[in-house]
Amino acid sequence: MKALNQAIKEITEVAAGFGLDFYPMRYEVCPAEIIYTFGAYGMPTRFTHWSFGKQFHKMKLHYDLGLSQIYELVINSNPCYAFLLDSNSLIQNKLIIAHVLAHCDFFKNNIRFSNTRRDMVESMAATAERIAHYEMIHGKDEVEAFLDAVLSIQEHIDPSINKAKLHLDQNDYLKNNSDQKVKTPYDDLWGLDNNRSEKKDVKKEMKKVPEKPEKDLLLFIEEHSRTLDDWQRDVLTMMREEMLYFWPQLETKIMNEGWASYWHQRIIREMDLTSDELIEFAKLNAGVVQPSKTHINPYYLGLKIFEDIEKRYDAPSKEMIERGVKPYSGKEMMFEVRELESDISFIRNYLTKELVEQEDMYLFQKQGDMYKITDKQYEKVRDQLVSARVNGGFPYIYVENGDYLRNGELYLVHSFEGIELDLPYLENVLPYIYELWGRTVHLETFVDEKNTLFSYNGEKHMSRKLYK
Repeated sequence: MKALNQAIKEITEVAAGFGLDFYPMRYEVCPAEIIYTFGAYGMPTRFTHWSFGKQFHKMKLHYDLGLSQIYELVINSNPCYAFLLDSNSLIQNKLIIAHVLAHCDFFKNNIRFSNTRRDMVESMAATAERIAHYEMIHGKDEVEAFLDAVLSIQEHIDPSINKAKLHLDQNDYLKNNSDQKVKTPYDDLWGLDNNRSEKKDVKKEMKKVPEKPEKDLLLFIEEHSRTLDDWQRDVLTMMREEMLYFWPQLETKIMNEGWASYWHQRIIREMDLTSDELIEFAKLNAGVVQPSKTHINPYYLGLKIFEDIEKRYDAPSKEMIERGVKPYSGKEMMFEVRELESDISFIRNYLTKELVEQEDMYLFQKQGDMYKITDKQYEKVRDQLVSARVNGGFPYIYVENGDYLRNGELYLVHSFEGIELDLPYLENVLPYIYELWGRTVHLETFVDEKNTLFSYNGEKHMSRKLYK
């Protein structure tokens, strides 16, 4: 512990010297069972649910069989909490400490985390207490069944950083104020006859709900469902708050891990390590950032893009110099990218053709009994990576009408972008949405290149082709 405390102090000084800006850190050394419990729940203070237990069993089994291992867990909060596995060697903990400091720097400074609550550890503890209280009042089975329904659609929120809170735009304001006339003490008398004639012509228009398509399905159900009790609306609100906390991490997975991998390498290289520690570090680091032939390793891809940014901006091309790029501005550019980008813009703006060719990146798919490479073109590879990160990798579904057929039915639309929905999954989720909404639920999507409407009325599933 004395050596670990000394390492924490030394690594923190080196990280600060490189310009990393992080919250105060709190480190705890925990046994594997605790680490995997936190990993399954996503937070050390979260409410209980059977799905977390299922995830814990899977993760712990992989650890017991030697198939995978979580070395650390870092919580985005102020102060920032890092949990270290008690079986880690000293050099493993040194790498992890450097890694989590960079994560904390990313949490604190990336724009996607600007609206994240920094007291979420305490907030989730309060949520857990309230849900436990509702279980005592309404019964564990009823509360857990409601949580099942909410968690089935928890990803369908609107995490927009600058989401408008007022729907009245400037044109509406000017229009409303242009009708106002100069007032005098006698205006009410002069307008009596006009008011009588105007009232006869006024027709009450039925407003569409929502007036514009609404992406935040959880918020819309919370505000407009006719079937929810007060305690259910409260739970729905808390679940949405928790998902808003986790969402920026979904949007920046590649950037975040690449940033942390870049800096743990740079920080460890500044330390005075023994020969044995250097060898152990090299093995551990290689395991973290090694490329895969079958999937994207976010640690590796993020690291390579950041390294490429540093290299290109330290020695800019003639074209880059003409655009105002200064030599040896690599570090400055890296910090700017860390602050302003998400995975989508990071890949679209900084994954170069040269890097794709250098890393031999390609698209592949299963054809018959074999997997075959289908494309190696830079644009196709880049666009596929971007599309996989849109909306955190989840289908983009929005509320089109909350009073469909003037019968209070819910009409949802899947914004189809080439990837069809998993139909068995869809049929399992619609009853959950029905439970939350209380009336028939419809979802429009594409199946086999045809516009199709799926519906559930509380008793049976229905589907039909749409012709538009």
